Amino acid sequence: MRNAILSVFSLLVAAAILLGANGLQSTLLSLRANIEGFPLSAIGFLTSSYFVGFILGCRYAPRFIKNVGHIRAFTALASVASAATLAHILFVEPVSWLVMRALAGFCFAGLHMIIESWLNERATNENRGTVLSIYRIADFTAVTAGQFMLNVADPAGFVLFVGVSILISLSLVPVALTTAAAPKPIKSAKLNIPKLWNLSPLACGAVVAAGASGSAFWALAPVFIQDIGYDVSVVALFMSAIIAGGALAQFPIGWLSDRIDRRRVIVGTAFLAGTGALLISLFGPDAQNLLIVFALMLGMFHLPLYGLGVANANDFAEAEDFVSINGGLLLLYGFGAVTGPIIAPFVMKGFGASSLFFYNATVYGLLTIFGLYRLTQRKPVPVDEKTEDYVPVPAGAAPAVFEIDPRVPEDEEGSPTKA
Repeated sequence: MRNAILSVFSLLVAAAILLGANGLQSTLLSLRANIEGFPLSAIGFLTSSYFVGFILGCRYAPRFIKNVGHIRAFTALASVASAATLAHILFVEPVSWLVMRALAGFCFAGLHMIIESWLNERATNENRGTVLSIYRIADFTAVTAGQFMLNVADPAGFVLFVGVSILISLSLVPVALTTAAAPKPIKSAKLNIPKLWNLSPLACGAVVAAGASGSAFWALAPVFIQDIGYDVSVVALFMSAIIAGGALAQFPIGWLSDRIDRRRVIVGTAFLAGTGALLISLFGPDAQNLLIVFALMLGMFHLPLYGLGVANANDFAEAEDFVSINGGLLLLYGFGAVTGPIIAPFVMKGFGASSLFFYNATVYGLLTIFGLYRLTQRKPVPVDEKTEDYVPVPAGAAPAVFEIDPRVPEDEEGSPTKA
C-alpha cells in the first residue's frame, strides 16, 4: 500500500487541493449569494450552471486535452478556474456568477479528467483498488477541510475567494513538475439512455435521484442554516457532518450490498436518507445538536446512493462495458444535478426554508417506491454471479475515474504505465 501511495502522491496532492477548493467555493457562493440578497432561484441556478458546465466538460474537454497535451491543458483550465473565482468579487450579480460557475464546471471536469487519467496510468492491476480507495479518502478529507475553511474569514468579504483562487493555482505545482509520461488520450463521456434503461432502470433512477437531491442541498443547505438563525460555523459543521456520514457508511453499506440483493440495499438506503431529511426539517431548526446528528444520518445514506446505482448497473453489464456505462450514468447524474437546484428554490419560496429537506425526502421517497416496484419486475442477481464487489466511486468525479476501477479489464483500460 505504501508503494501505491508513493507512486501517485503528487497527483493525490493536486486532486486534494482541487477538491478542497471546489468544496469551499460551492458553499461560499451559496452563503455570499444569500448575504447579497440574490433570489433563491438564482442561488439554485448557480449550482445548476456548474453542472451544465461539468456535463459539457465531460463531453468536450477530452478533445481540448488531446490537442494541447495534458500539462498545458491542466495549466489553462486551472488558470481559467482561478480567474473565474476572483471574478466573483468584481461582478457581484447573478448573471455574471452563472457564467463563472458554468466556466468552473467545465474547467473542473477537465482538471479531474487529467488527474484521474494520470492516476490510472500510474496504477497497476494489482493496486488499482487501493489507489481508488486512497483517492476516495482524499476526496472526503479535502472537501471536509474545505468546509471548515469557511471559519477563516467573513464570507461577506473577499479573503475566502482569494483563498480558493490560491488553492486552485497551487494545484498546478505537482502536475507541472511531474516527470511522468503523459497518459493516453481521454475518452469523452457519452449518454445512451435506452441502453442504460434496458440494463437497469433502478440504477438510472438511483443516480438521477442522487443528483437531484444532493445538488439541491449542496446549493441551498447553507441558506437554510442561515435562515433558521445559525451562523457560518454551524454551516461548516453541518456540511462536514454530511460528508463525514458518507465516509463512515460507504464501506459498510457497500459490504452489505455485495452479500444481499443490491436493489434492496438501494431501497433501504433511499428510505433512510429520506427519513434523515425529514428529521432535519422537523427538529433541526430548534436544536443544533439534533441538526448535526441528522445531517450525519443524511450523509450516511445519501452519499452511497450513487455508488450503489453504479454497482447495480455493473451487475447486469459485461466487464468490458463498465467504463462506457459508468460514464453514461455520470452524465445522467449530472442531468439530475442540474434539475434539483432549479426545483428546490420554488419549494422553499412557497413553504419556507425547512421545506428544502421535505423536497429531498420526496425525491428519496419516489426512489424508494420505484425500487420496491423494480423488485417485482426482475429476479435478483445471485450473490455468486455479481460481477465484482462494490467500489466507492465518487459522485461528480470525471469519467476517467472509472478507468481506475479494479473491475475494468486490462484489455479495455490499456496497459497502465508501471511506476
